[in-house]
Amino acid sequence: QVQLVECGGGLVQPGGSLRLSCAASGFTFSSTAMSWYRQAPGKQREYVASITRGGITNYVDSVKGRFTISRDNAKNTVYLQLNSLKVEDTAVYYCYAPLPPGYHYWGQGTQVTVSS
Repeated sequence: QVQLVECGGGLVQPGGSLRLSCAASGFTFSSTAMSWYRQAPGKQREYVASITRGGITNYVDSVKGRFTISRDNAKNTVYLQLNSLKVEDTAVYYCYAPLPPGYHYWGQGTQVTVSS
């Protein structure tokens, strides 16, 4: 079955960095666009970044220049490099994969806390 397993979250000071990973299984990863979303306490889940199967990336404006999404099709893994972290980046980060015919798969999430 489809599985998305995130890891790499943690507690970091403002200005710090983290790298999140999402290991995928149960589908043809190399043919699938992948995304990261996040949900802060008391807020709705929001889009963060995505990468097409061809490697084209897109970001929400608030993370442009600080976050980088990438993928390794040989490892069935998508990454999110978080640099210059701010307190407002604190959230649970989720990996997301849309699969035909209209299914939506989410990982369990990984907590990122930015605090001094």
